[in-house]
Amino acid sequence: MSGRGGPDRWPSSEITTHSGCEGEGTGENGLPACASYLPHEIWIAAIVESGGVLNSKQPRARPHVFLITCHDLGRYLGCYGVQTLDTPHLDGLAAAGIRFSNAFSTASGCSPARTALATGRYPHSAGVMGLAHLPFGWDLAAGERHAAEILGAAGYETHLFGLQHVSMHIERLGFQHVHPFEGTALSEGVSSQIADFLGSSLSGEPLYVEVNLEEVHRPYGEGNAFLNVKHDMDIPAYLPSDSSSRLEFSALHEDVQQADAGVGRVLKSLDEAGLAVDTLVIFTTDHGLAMPRAKCTLYDPGIEIALLMRWPQGGLPEALVVGGLVSNVDVLPTLLEILGVPMPGDVQGRSFLPLLRGESIAGRAAVYAEKTYHSYYDPMRAIRTERHKYIRNFETSFAVEVPGDVQLGSIFREHVELYHGSQHPPTELYDLHADPLEQRNVAGGESHVEIERELDSELWTWMEQTDDPLLAGPVVSPSYREALEARTRVGSE
Repeated sequence: MSGRGGPDRWPSSEITTHSGCEGEGTGENGLPACASYLPHEIWIAAIVESGGVLNSKQPRARPHVFLITCHDLGRYLGCYGVQTLDTPHLDGLAAAGIRFSNAFSTASGCSPARTALATGRYPHSAGVMGLAHLPFGWDLAAGERHAAEILGAAGYETHLFGLQHVSMHIERLGFQHVHPFEGTALSEGVSSQIADFLGSSLSGEPLYVEVNLEEVHRPYGEGNAFLNVKHDMDIPAYLPSDSSSRLEFSALHEDVQQADAGVGRVLKSLDEAGLAVDTLVIFTTDHGLAMPRAKCTLYDPGIEIALLMRWPQGGLPEALVVGGLVSNVDVLPTLLEILGVPMPGDVQGRSFLPLLRGESIAGRAAVYAEKTYHSYYDPMRAIRTERHKYIRNFETSFAVEVPGDVQLGSIFREHVELYHGSQHPPTELYDLHADPLEQRNVAGGESHVEIERELDSELWTWMEQTDDPLLAGPVVSPSYREALEARTRVGSE
């Protein structure tokens, strides 16, 4: 990892399950109640004993790679413990591979989060501190390299299916083949395109295929989704448990199931093409659910993400749950190390492949997250450990930003005072063991002085090591720069 990546350490233990759990019910995070914390040397034995590629240093043909993403999903899936939601294809993917139960995004907005996933660099370092479409206009900084460019240079045939939300100029990303779609990139149409592609004559080169689905972005109910209001469903505890939430989550359920069916069609097409065994499939999302006090915040509901990996021939074990903290900025460096592709020197994430190999290393004990712009300027930075969350707010604004499309929903409209009734405090500190919903800010409390000082120091250090522009003052937007450029042009005429 580049020295600009921040102070990362891996935890020494992970969550695992063991035989005999059947019938004991479901505990926290959707795990069997008998799941326990065991040293990683125990659960990693499955990989070592398999003799798989991950434990081999020998050269081999590179696998195909399918990276599949959804919008705004968080961890709202059956395999993450949502018991009233039927997502058989993604649950099956988790059962056939690895599920990361404590994966987090670097950002709670689409373009910055996807930038970290694609570049292995934090959004503020890569130049995307807001949305990469008009009128916002954020884009990758000069010299930034997308995964497609890196893997294309390493001999991969690179394809994009569905949307991209990283750059205003798609040609900058380095995809050799971009498959256009009509309207929005809904899973039904995109998965059909992939089926046609995999059913055609392939070149024989290793494939890097990025599949970015529109679901479950608001408005809900596009495509074949339809609203069937449900009364028995899992409503996250940070939201009101009333009819307003049931209405919105009924619509969300339909979209999640639609996305799951689309992923199922992609996996089926891989199988029918004879590519499933030696294809590394990675499924994830950009950030948390598009709900009040989730998306556009740095609370856990805003930055928690699903992360699933399957690669049968590569030695990835089945039904393994990894409980250590990982960040989406770590996905690209992990992928590059698995494939044997040289790591760019400016990558800031770190590969978690050593965890999968069972090697004894120092590792990540904290993840970092940020927001600068979404609907408006609202800069904040955060550090999250297994026990604590510390947020520093750099401006005074509403306590919770609720994006415009979320404001149209029934939850916000019926509970405006919960989200716009106060402003940000300068700092926020939460004990995630005692207060998992992050509702009691203990910053400034006498009993938390030491941990607050420690996390504050680590957060500033990370900002310095990653050249965070906030250290130099307020960050101006592309719109501001464009206005000044227009003034200069007028003055020169």
